Amino acid sequence: MRTNRSVVGRKGEDEACRYLAQLGHRILARNWRGGHLELDVITLTGSELHIVEVKSRVAPVMAEPQRNVGREKQRRMVAAAQAFLHGEGRKDLPADLEIVFDVMSVVFFGTGADYDIEYYPNAFIPLYT
Repeated sequence: MRTNRSVVGRKGEDEACRYLAQLGHRILARNWRGGHLELDVITLTGSELHIVEVKSRVAPVMAEPQRNVGREKQRRMVAAAQAFLHGEGRKDLPADLEIVFDVMSVVFFGTGADYDIEYYPNAFIPLYT
């Protein structure tokens, strides 16, 4: 049985994909899983591969959904992106890809027909030390 949280998450990802497609993104994968790693949306624009974390909430929200993409979540996104690129995901992709990490916030109001989307391209750059 699907929980309310999973329904909101799925609906948020649907709206996020629609929004990204309107911006010219080609959706390559949704809810990609590699073992315990997961990526919400993977898109391609030119030679940029976008790894997109979608945060969906129902108003009123205590904090902006994108604030929930902290250092640990970023670390997991990078690990998942590496797994995607070293697995089946890499085939049919340009050789000179630039990998970017984006965040999208989708907040639904009332019955969910109205919503607000905020898109943060290049939300973070992984740091390697």
